[in-house]
Parts: sequence; structure tokens; C-alpha cells
Amino acid sequence: MGASLSNLGENGSGGPGLGDIPESCVACVFLYLTPPEICNLARLNRAFRGAASSDAVWEAKLPSNYHDLLNLLSNPDVYQNLSKKDIFALLSRSLPFEDDNKALFGIFHHRGLQVVWLDKFTGRVCMSISAKAMGITGIDDRRYWNWFPTEESRLVFNAAKIFFFLSKRFHVVAYLQQIWWFEVDGSVKFPFPPDIYTLSFRIHLGRFSKRLGRRVCNFEHAHGWDIKPVRFEFSTSDGQQASSECFLDDTTQDDSNGSYKRGCWVDCKVGEFIVTDSDPETEVRFSMKQIDCTHSKGGLCVDSVSIIPSELKERRRRGVLK
Repeated sequence: MGASLSNLGENGSGGPGLGDIPESCVACVFLYLTPPEICNLARLNRAFRGAASSDAVWEAKLPSNYHDLLNLLSNPDVYQNLSKKDIFALLSRSLPFEDDNKALFGIFHHRGLQVVWLDKFTGRVCMSISAKAMGITGIDDRRYWNWFPTEESRLVFNAAKIFFFLSKRFHVVAYLQQIWWFEVDGSVKFPFPPDIYTLSFRIHLGRFSKRLGRRVCNFEHAHGWDIKPVRFEFSTSDGQQASSECFLDDTTQDDSNGSYKRGCWVDCKVGEFIVTDSDPETEVRFSMKQIDCTHSKGGLCVDSVSIIPSELKERRRRGVLK
């Protein structure tokens, strides 16, 4: 229907149509729409296509410090002359980056283990940090920990898929068989745009695999998480702190609430922090630990830490993407 109205306006065979709306007016309307909506409407007619390519429209969708994100690229000068629309598309990919913390507890920050991207609906900055980029007590001893490849990890950067088409998974997760001193630490330093962010650990109780094309979970090593809670903490360079505690295997509480943690990926929220200015960069240190050595614990997969705008995370939880 929209296309037919547009044709009427352009051909002069009827009353005013969509084709008669000035491009500048269409651009003003686009300021209130999401990027996917803008791309869909660009197919209507020439005025809509022109407005959908306007730098003014797309600059409003970019974070205020998008130049800092471009500097994460290996050769940022190549991208300086791109249109704002192309810059948005580029930054919507998963961009691997390294911060100033070259080593942490003997684990080096390899490129691709910390990734940042723009949410394609809101243009807000999101981040994920692989367990490979964290310090994990006992990680080098295979009696305690193992790395195993999976298709279920949060962010594998797929260079073959560009712009809005990306595979948000890492290559591997850390699997704990058994240990007494459980501790996972990490940090990141980044010019976060002003916003309120939620930091969460993504974990999974039990080891999962595929058998005859079906997903199965093995809970052979899962034990000890119902005795004492795991403590989650983070602190920022400007003095903000948050902590929380959680029993990872509280089957009694899960039964009463009708929700089950075993065999499912769980995002354990640590807390929120506020960024008011991207300069100076914000450093965030985070940890999860259960260091009561009176009992062992095991059977846990550690995937990643996510730092996502709180409003965006809540919308996703409620199934509202816009």
C-alpha cells in the first residue's frame, strides 16, 4: 500500500502521496525510528532512500564517542571517510579489542577475547569478555579445569558475517570438574559512553554436549554449590561497587519458583554502575568466588562476563527489542 501511494504522488495521477514528502521531513521522522525500521522504509521511494542515507540521521544513532570505537580497529584511518550509516553498520559487528591491562594473573588478553558492539536497535554499546581473558585459579591443572569447544558460548567473532549479521559466541568455555578454592577474576578498561550498565556472569551448571543431534547435560561433577553461596563482586575506577551472593544449585528454591538452573545458561547479575563521561576511561574489576575450603565444588561451566546497558538488558528480558 505504501508503494502504491508513493507512485501516485510521483506520477501525478492522484492526490499527494509519500513521494511528495520532502526528504528533510522524512529524515526528521527517522530520528525517532530504530535502524532496522529505517532500513525497511528506505525501500519505499527515492525520498525515503535519501533520508535513510543521511549522516544526520545515523549520527544520532551512534554513541557520542563512536570515534573511540573506530580506534579499536586495526587500521582506523581507513574508516574515517565512511558515511555515518556505514560506520553504524561496521560498529554493529563484534569488534575484538585489547585494553591497557596486558596481563592478568598470568592470563594474557588475546585479541578477540574481549569484544564490543553496538546494539542494532538502539545504538548503545555492549561488551562481552571471554573466560579466556580472565584469571581462574587452577586453570592450568587439568585435574580441576578443562577448556572445551562449544556452539553455545556467548560470542564467537565470525569475520565472514558482517554488519547486522554476526554470530555472538566465543569458541570455548571453561569447565570445572572439582576444586576447593574457586575464584575467577577479571578486569576491563574502556571508554564507555554515558549510560547505566549491568554487569553479569554467564554460567551453566552441568556439562552439555550433543548426542544423536539432541542436547544432553551431564551432572556427574555437579556438587557443592548448595552448601555455601558464590559471591559476585565488581568495583570501578571511580569508586562504585556492587556485590551479590547466590546459591548456584538451590534445588529447593528452584522447585518452589518453578525455575531450574541445572542444565540452563544463567546470567548472574552482579550489579549496576553509572558512567557520566567516557573520558577518562572506566576500569571495571570483577570476580566470582567461593573460597570456603571445607568442601569441594564442581560441574560448572564459565562462559563470559557481559556489560550491557541496564535498560537494554531489561527490554531483552521482557522480550521487547526496541
